[in-house]
Formats: sequence, structure tokens, C-alpha cells
Amino acid sequence: MELKVYQNKVKVAEEFSKYLIEKSGTQKAFHIALSGGSTPKIVFDVLAEEFANDVDWKNIHLYWGDERCVAPTDDESNYKMTVEHLISKVDIPEENIHRIKGEDDPKTEAKRYGELLEKELPKELDLPQFDLVILGMGDDGHTASIFPHEINLWVSPDNCEVAIHPESGQRRVSLTGRIINNAKTVAFLVTGESKAEKVKIIVDREEGYLDYPASHVAPKTKDLVWFLDAAAAKLLTSFQS
Repeated sequence: MELKVYQNKVKVAEEFSKYLIEKSGTQKAFHIALSGGSTPKIVFDVLAEEFANDVDWKNIHLYWGDERCVAPTDDESNYKMTVEHLISKVDIPEENIHRIKGEDDPKTEAKRYGELLEKELPKELDLPQFDLVILGMGDDGHTASIFPHEINLWVSPDNCEVAIHPESGQRRVSLTGRIINNAKTVAFLVTGESKAEKVKIIVDREEGYLDYPASHVAPKTKDLVWFLDAAAAKLLTSFQS
């Protein structure tokens, strides 16, 4: 894995935007799985406001790594957040946006979205392959919507699963490990002091690290990059030296 540490969230957003432009500029169709959360929100703002003209949006296809089972107009919706902070501000064709329908029956939608990935994405090792999967990580070490109490969903034989938030009981549709680890590149966007403890356990592979879904992110290509701010990286052995 590669670690990229920057002084604050805005710098993370700027540097990730440059990284995305460089990655996506090399091919005609570039398929990205997006993350929800506070850090991607800042990334989307920076990307739209500072770098919109540097991206060939007609070549970009957007998907979601997970979605809450709510309507697309709901404030909890990852899709709504992306529309407000990115999609509404850039010139991306509507047919390039492939959302998870959080308003539909969760199990039916997990199956439909899994089939959509089979149809829309190029194949590698007989599995759909994203060019880039963007992931966040929760304070509890979850990623996408695979939580520690349902870590078995990571190794599901299906492309998508229905996950349940451990506290709210909210259902979510999430990509599984077989799709995430088949991506060409996986990038974590993790900021804030509250993440530092889990970042250290996972990156330094300390005792119990495999209890956390984020530790199971290991793309077959070995192209895994962590974009961190100084607060999230502060406990890392490599950062302190």
C-alpha cells in the first residue's frame, strides 16, 4: 500500500483531485465507485470548483460503493450528496450516472445493481472491474457498508449485499469484497483525529486488525493508496519517524 499524508482535509481533497485527473485522463471510459461521507463531500466540492475543466466528464462513469436505503431526495442519500456537491456542478452525461436505487426493496436492488455491474463494467478475472474504487473508513473500521458485526458479507459470492447499520438498523446496499478487491485501483480517503486509532491498527497490522473490514481491502493489482490528513495519520509508526 502507498500512504499519502497531507496537512489537512482541503489539501487531501486537492491532491486527490489531481490524482483522479491523472488516472482518468488515460482512457476513453473510466469507471469510478464513489463513497459517501464527510471527506468525499469536500473532495467533490474541490473537484467541482477548482478542477471541473480538467476532467473529460463524458468519459467518466459514476457508480456508488454503497447507498442507504432511502429515497434519492433524502438527506441521508449518498446519491443526493454527490448531486449537490459534484454532479450538478459539472457537465457529465446523465447516462454516465449509475445510481443505487435506495428507495427500492433492498434485496431486489442489491441483485439488480450487481447485474448492472456485470453489464456495464469491463471484466477482469471474469469479474466486473472498476478503474477506481473510492472508500472511506468509519471510526469503527467499517468500509463501504460492511461493518465489523457483518464482516462475513465481505466474502459474499455476490457482487452486492444488503448490510445493516449496527446502531440505527438502517439497511444499506453495498459492494462486496470480490468487487472492491478486483478494482484496478482502490483509494481510501480518511481524515480526522477520530480515525487515527483504527488507521494505525489497520495500516501497521496490529493485533486484531482483521476484525475490521477496512483491513480486508487488498486489490489483486496491489494498487492501494491511502490519502490521509495529518490528524488521521498521527499515530502511524511511519508517520512519526
